[in-house]
Amino acid sequence: MGQTARVSAIVWIAAVTLAAWLWLLLCQGFFWRTDVRLPAREEPREWPSVCVVVPARDEAAVLPASLPSLLAQDYPGRVEIFLVDDGSSDGTGELARTLARQWGGLPLTVDSPGEPPAGWTGKLWAVRHGIGLARAREPEYLLLTDADIAHGPDSLRELVAAARTGGFDVVSQMARLRVESLWERLVVPAFVYFFAQLYPFRRIGRRGARTAAAAGGCVLLRTDAAERARIPDAIRHAVIDDVALARAVKGAGGHIWLGLADRVDSVRPYPRLHDLWRMVSRSAYAQLRHSPLLLTGTVLGLALVYLVPPLALLGGLAAGSAATAVFGGLAWLVMAGTYVPMLRYYRQPLWLAPLLPFTAFLYLLMTVDSAVQHYRGHGAAWKGRTYARPDAVADEG
Repeated sequence: MGQTARVSAIVWIAAVTLAAWLWLLLCQGFFWRTDVRLPAREEPREWPSVCVVVPARDEAAVLPASLPSLLAQDYPGRVEIFLVDDGSSDGTGELARTLARQWGGLPLTVDSPGEPPAGWTGKLWAVRHGIGLARAREPEYLLLTDADIAHGPDSLRELVAAARTGGFDVVSQMARLRVESLWERLVVPAFVYFFAQLYPFRRIGRRGARTAAAAGGCVLLRTDAAERARIPDAIRHAVIDDVALARAVKGAGGHIWLGLADRVDSVRPYPRLHDLWRMVSRSAYAQLRHSPLLLTGTVLGLALVYLVPPLALLGGLAAGSAATAVFGGLAWLVMAGTYVPMLRYYRQPLWLAPLLPFTAFLYLLMTVDSAVQHYRGHGAAWKGRTYARPDAVADEG
């Protein structure tokens, strides 16, 4: 009797997993589709002025591959670049000036804000300084872009045309991340896939929808929308600053858009698993608002949705339970099928699709590690700087 009950429970778990995947396939904003690219756009009669703000901390290794692409932007209006050297120790600021002299192109100003005060993440303090420098030029738009992002020559032109045509206050593109090493192939496409699952792009651009997100590597922001939303002061604590920015703008009545990029690429390498692990774990628990309850739910959810299907298939076959094997196999098939478009977008072999449960298990471990580091008092660390825990910041304030 007990054995029968256990088998019945396993069958039900496998069935629930399949139901979950069918729901994700059809009801989660078609997150798995990769055709959300820059919306229809027309060139404006008069091109608005733009200031580009680039926060940079110890970026000498990537600047030669990224900064020249900004200097060479083919933009008909007035545009100026402000690179904010956020306390670099590798000569980032001087290298930026050297590249500007070598390549010419758009005017570049390099400045430094000094160390951030308590309550500010370093990147947002640098962004604040850059916006302050730009404000004197009275630009209509700000382009916030990371130092590791290389833009196609018409990137700014296309962003502004899309913003003007669609009436968007934020137009953001998720840069195509590098996928060359084995670990990058396993982890990077899944990173974007999971992000889209949490924040379906189609919902973000819909007026009235609550979903809000942006990709920090490429954010075109109307200056007046930034002022209404008090960017970046209103989000100065944020570790995941791009999502916080989008929420603040949307909360202030702004219209935002996010999609995948065609010619906006990250040149930052993540050759080892350790590098990717740090990238994810530094902010994973912040994504869960440092909530043990949300952490528990996330771990259980990842296990149910991603780990149960292959286990149910293999366990069902081993135990002779056809129903368990069928439910598990179908769930695994749907999972792999939803991953195929992202692999195609990243030009990766489709045999990686069935390995998504393994990658999801890695993300589960990274998320747990993020929580462990938080409770050890380490906070979120990035480029040699550790950000205080939110409760510690509150105590200081």
